[in-house]
This record gives sequence, C-alpha cells and structure tokens, in this order.
Amino acid sequence: MLVLRRHYQFWLSMVALHKIGAVAIPATFQLKEHDFEYRYNAAHVKAIVCTAFGDTAEIAERAALNCPSVQEKILVGDSREGWHDFDSEYPLFSSHYFRTEDTPGGEDTALIFFSSGTTGNPKMVEHKHTYSLGHFVTAKYWHCCQKDGLHFTMSDTGWGKALWGKLYGQWMCEGAVFVNDEIRFHAEQVLPLFAKYKITTFCAPPTILRMLIKEDISKYDFSSVTHMTTAGEALNPEVAIRFKEATGLEIMEGFGQTETTLVVGNLIGEKPKLGSMGKASPQYKCDLVDPDGNPVANGETGELVVRLDDGDPVGLFKQYIDEDEKNAECRRQNMYHTGDTAWRDEDGYYWYVGRVDDVIKSSGYRIGPFEIESVIMELPYVLECGVSAAPDEVRGQIVKASVVLTKGTKGTEELKKEIQDYVKAHTAPYKYPRLVVFRDELPKTISGKIRRNML
Repeated sequence: MLVLRRHYQFWLSMVALHKIGAVAIPATFQLKEHDFEYRYNAAHVKAIVCTAFGDTAEIAERAALNCPSVQEKILVGDSREGWHDFDSEYPLFSSHYFRTEDTPGGEDTALIFFSSGTTGNPKMVEHKHTYSLGHFVTAKYWHCCQKDGLHFTMSDTGWGKALWGKLYGQWMCEGAVFVNDEIRFHAEQVLPLFAKYKITTFCAPPTILRMLIKEDISKYDFSSVTHMTTAGEALNPEVAIRFKEATGLEIMEGFGQTETTLVVGNLIGEKPKLGSMGKASPQYKCDLVDPDGNPVANGETGELVVRLDDGDPVGLFKQYIDEDEKNAECRRQNMYHTGDTAWRDEDGYYWYVGRVDDVIKSSGYRIGPFEIESVIMELPYVLECGVSAAPDEVRGQIVKASVVLTKGTKGTEELKKEIQDYVKAHTAPYKYPRLVVFRDELPKTISGKIRRNML
C-alpha cells in the first residue's frame, strides 16, 4: 500500500512493485484509522510505504495493530521507531533488474484501487499489467503529451486519476510530468506555476476548474499551455466558456472510471461540442441501452455500456475482489455496465446525464441532475451546486438544488426565486428546482465528487 502524497518516491515504488510482481495499492493520505484498518484487512496488505508528512504514519501505525497481515512499514521523508527509512535504505539494494520467464506482466494482477462510491465501503477494483497500456490512448490522443512537453495532471497519487495522468501513458509518450506537492490547494498559488515551469498540457477535475475560474485567470500567463483536458465528473459548460475567454483554450472533456481507462473523450482531431463528453474511444465498443439491455435511439437517454463481444478491451478491470454480486451486476448481457447514463447525438457525441440512481423521476419526467447544475452554475454568485431528488406526495419526487454561494453573497428568499426563474428561462420549465437550499459546503466523497444521495 502506497500512501505518498505527491512525493517522487511514489514513482520509484510503483515501477519497482510492478517489476517484482507485488500488487500496488495507491491510497490517499487523507485516510482515517478505520479507513486504513478496512483496507489492510480487505486486501491483506503486507507492507505499507507511507509519507512522514503530518500524522498519517501515526494513524497508519495505530490501524496496523489490529491487522496482523501488515509485516513491513516503510517511511518516506523521516525516520520513526519501528519503521524502515526509505531514503537511507533503498541505495543499499541492487539497482539491476533481470527479466526471466517468470517475470510478471500481461494478465497478472498489478494494481488494486479502492473505489470510493457514494454508498457503502469502497470496492476493490483489480487491474492487470495491461492496464498501463490502456493509457497510451489517454496520454497520446487526449492529453496530447509530447516528447518535449511537460504534463500537469492535478491529482493526489492515492487516486486512479494519478495513473491516468502522472505515470503510464505520459512515459510511453516520452513526456515529462510536472508534480506539485502542495499541502492544500489554493488557486492563487497554483496559477503562477504554468508560466514559471512552462507547462504545456494540463488536466484537472471540474471541482478544481470551478475554483480556478473564481480567481481572475486573465491575470496569469497561460501561454505555454497548448492543450487542456478534464475528467472525474461532468464539466459545467459555464466553466469551459470562462476558461476559453480567459486563456483561449478549449477544455477537452473525457469520461472514464476507476474500472477503465478513457472510455469516451474529445480526442485530438475532433471538434469538441460544448457540454459533450466526446465520442467513444477506439479502444472501447460503447453503446447506450435501456434497463433490459436493448439499444436506445440517438437523442434518448440510456445507460452507457461497453460491449464485450470481442472479449475485454485493454484497460478494463479484471473484477471487484470478493464482490460476486457486484461483478454479476456490472457484467451481464455480454456488456460491462458503467452505471452512468447519457444520450448520443447524430454525430456520435455523448452527453452525460447522471448516475443511474441519480436520475430524478418527477410527474412522469426523467430529469438528469447535471443539466440543472450546469444552468445554476452560470450564475456569478454560485460557487458550487448539487441537484438531487426530494420526496413529494403529488409528484413522487421534485428537483432540489443545494447551493454554495460565493463569499459575501447572502442567501435570501429573493435569491432562491431568482435561481428558480433563471432555470425556468434556460431549460425546460418542468426541470426547475422547486426546492432551493443554501449550504456552506456540499457533502463529497473522499475523492471530491459531490454525494448527491446525501443531499
């Protein structure tokens, strides 16, 4: 298990573990004691390589007392009793690696991600060695990494997104990666880095982009950046418009999961459509289906699936470990079911709607929360917004908007009415939020996605 923030030792450890055939489990430094204990026991963790920053090692150590499988503890950045010191000990070992017939690769297990869903304990997502090859498309044709370029993906190494943007594909493109090991994200500290280090390609989740546009981006020099991408959740069009106005850059959205590599994306050579996730990657045979598994027509909402007629595509996970029911649920009808819904236009572009269980059913209408969130995000005083269903005796469910306002904006009844009227004027009136609440913050998963089921 690797809990290493953005320390350079993460890259050494990942490559070394792949070479010897040990399974790597990236994890975030934000874990609490019960999180560590759950992961240790679920994955039978034998060793941990951990940051010395803050109290993470202390928390990890306390959790290990209840987990007999943990035999080795290795600390990065300091020394601590009962731990190996990574920095002083690793030069003592051989720097040579000799491949044999038994050298791991191919179908062998390389990685386990703990995927933080919106309900229940995280699932263990098992990937094989070929997963790394699946990210060649991610880096070459979506991130557009170049041999002489410098790519910056904003992600902690504990998340699958780090391996999308900080290791496999970028190195296959012979590109360098930029790493900023900041303690906490502050937009005004990140924005000057682009000019200072001549960053050429940039990827960040919409959550981060929303925070960046609240700063005056036009004050900063983005001229070195030639290409910009986003994934992790759907991108609100207003964010893309504001970025283009300030920098001239079009944000190329993409879609994938912890279980996959890039499934849908605005790849190089395609003209992006504002608000669309893009087209299916040539790596995946994508389709949209109804609850019975039948394809839906263009313009109709369906669940996004990957067809498995030719076997598993490179990049698709092996299984959820110890989760027979979930495996059967997501792999049926000779398809991998993503659990995400979208619609497709006549040009083959996919448009995100929401998770299967996020869709709001009101008076016979099926309403995707993302579209309404995007409209509300156009208002200058809205910092964040989460749309969910609220129970209603007459309509079954109504649309509820939970809104975080920008600093200094006061939430009033007049402002609620203004938000409702704005939505009515900018999308089908039946979609407007009949209930608007103001909140200081929105509940999020540990990876920063809004937990609509908690709203």
